[in-house]
Amino acid sequence: MPFHPSGTRFVQLARKEIGPLAALLVAAALILSFSYLAMEVLEGDTAAFDRAFILALRTSGSLADPIGPAWLEEMGRDATALGSYAFLGFVFFSTLGYLILLRKRSAAVLMTVAVLGGAVLSMIFKLGLDRARPDLPHAARVFTASFPSGHTTLSTVTFLTLGALLTRVHAERRFKIYFMTLAVILTISVGLSRLYLGVHYPTDVLAGWSLGAAWAILCWMVALWLQHQGEIELPSESHPGQPFEESP
Repeated sequence: MPFHPSGTRFVQLARKEIGPLAALLVAAALILSFSYLAMEVLEGDTAAFDRAFILALRTSGSLADPIGPAWLEEMGRDATALGSYAFLGFVFFSTLGYLILLRKRSAAVLMTVAVLGGAVLSMIFKLGLDRARPDLPHAARVFTASFPSGHTTLSTVTFLTLGALLTRVHAERRFKIYFMTLAVILTISVGLSRLYLGVHYPTDVLAGWSLGAAWAILCWMVALWLQHQGEIELPSESHPGQPFEESP
């Protein structure tokens, strides 16, 4: 069968166009999901579902005790710590320092805008909706309103942004899939741990995932657009053994 270079270029161009469009559609769907959840919570339509879900995770006759053995509760605390401000702050500043040392200022700005912007968005909605926490003895200390879950939102933004940066390290698809799968597993683990410990309703966590993922996607799309315009330079994927190109 004859080789048609023009056909190959067409496929490559199509992939470049379809990818960003699909990402924007996903971000739009996530924003709509968050908006829908926020409206339902404000109207009280999710109250019965939220409470039934939370109670299903508590031991019968003891609201202070999550279901399962003691080691599972301890694992829940360990998993929820991955979404704490302390741990995510450590991850953020460590990554930021690494990018600055590599003189990848644009990537450092992307990380900063994504993470700090996600934290600000989460707090704005928490203050705006001011939803009370589940009326249960909490297995972890809480200090802010319930909707959306701050741990879930910020861990989603941080891990997905970091995963997206790491996908630029290697050109091979298997590495990209590995990094993004790991980022998704971490974000899911944090969200589920918040439910298991009884500090959030399921709609809080779903809203956190939606808001965090949408913000991470939008930040990354803006960064790629600026890169295409020649305004910024992101980490290169040209050489699997060399994660980032040298900046002048």
